[in-house]
Amino acid sequence: MRVLSRFLALALVLAVSALAQATGPRVVAVSIEGEIHPITVEIVGHAIEQAQMENAAMLLVRINTPGGLLDATREIIQKLDASTVPVVTYVEPSGARAASAGFFVLEAGDIAAMAPGTNTGASSPVLLVGQMDQVMRNKVENDAAAMLRSMMSRRGRNSDVGEQTVRQAKSFTEKEALDQKLIELIANSEQQLFQELDGREITRWDGRKLTLHLAGASVTEVKRTLREQVIGAIADPNIGFILLVLGVLGIYVEFTSPGLIFPGIAGAILALLGLSSLSILPINWAGVGLLALSLALFVLEAKFASHGMLGIGGTISMVLGALLLVNGPPDMRIHLSTALAVALPFAAITMFLVSMVIKARGNKVLTGAEGMIGELGVAETALEPAGQVLVRGEYWDAVAPSNIPAGTQVRVKGVAGLKLQVEQAR
Repeated sequence: MRVLSRFLALALVLAVSALAQATGPRVVAVSIEGEIHPITVEIVGHAIEQAQMENAAMLLVRINTPGGLLDATREIIQKLDASTVPVVTYVEPSGARAASAGFFVLEAGDIAAMAPGTNTGASSPVLLVGQMDQVMRNKVENDAAAMLRSMMSRRGRNSDVGEQTVRQAKSFTEKEALDQKLIELIANSEQQLFQELDGREITRWDGRKLTLHLAGASVTEVKRTLREQVIGAIADPNIGFILLVLGVLGIYVEFTSPGLIFPGIAGAILALLGLSSLSILPINWAGVGLLALSLALFVLEAKFASHGMLGIGGTISMVLGALLLVNGPPDMRIHLSTALAVALPFAAITMFLVSMVIKARGNKVLTGAEGMIGELGVAETALEPAGQVLVRGEYWDAVAPSNIPAGTQVRVKGVAGLKLQVEQAR
């Protein structure tokens, strides 16, 4: 019995060892693509949590970004700094870039690597709409440069050259970055990257030394939540603005034509998605005010005969509001082409709906007491001055200002309760 127990224990140990060798080390990978914004922070944070839960050997951060918001970049760096799993940042594929804020994320890795045909740098902060005065620019650049120096000096990288990406907006190819000691490796693929890193000793933020074991590593893509997938898909301010305007248009159609239902429901959903998209970005309240003014001008166009001046003003206000709405770098703002492509059709559709409303208001009322006024009828009895008339195939009691013989054509002048006021038609 004792021999059998030992045999089973040995078999279990061998099975576990074989399974570990079969699976090999695990690498959790997350991609930073497009502009860096608050949802990017959430995605990176989720990736770190997944890597820690799965006891991954490494977190691979793929980078292909033109930059983004500096505050969001700081949060990403803080999360990467606090990660208990080693972090390797890698600019890929060929043709990708880690520009502006992307350079900061690249330098935040324990190991920084780039694929052939990539570039990085150009990290001068551009935070505000319009031009920053020299004092503000100095403050922002000094702050960004200090953060970069702190990161790079801990990694043994060339902080002096790295600082030039902030102060002089310098950019570097992958070979230049390696020669200037801004990165550690150039790798043609992720598998080559793992081979280069296998057995390499790295120093973490806290000074701990750790040896990477990546032979036969398998890559697990980070599992994004439904919220991250939805917000990530609509995080572009141009898409958010389009959704918002389409939503407002749907709601406007529902108000002008009650009972259609579908435009109201679809409009509410699109408007909320648009607001969700724009809510993750820094908003300029001047832009919000201009958009609100544009909607007010379109509404006033329906109430006052301005010969289209209010509508034109609303269109101009919407374009300017769109351009000023996002308070961030140029890549994070709404493009002029998008603003025009949305504002002009919106104005045309709104003006068309308004003209239809005005035209409907000008039409003669056909129902109710007001619909009887002006109708022609025939005096069934003599009106002396009261009697009966036939109007619209109905018999009505009527009164006239003077006697009217029976059979005479009459016109309705007014309605008093159930009695018509008529006069002889001429």
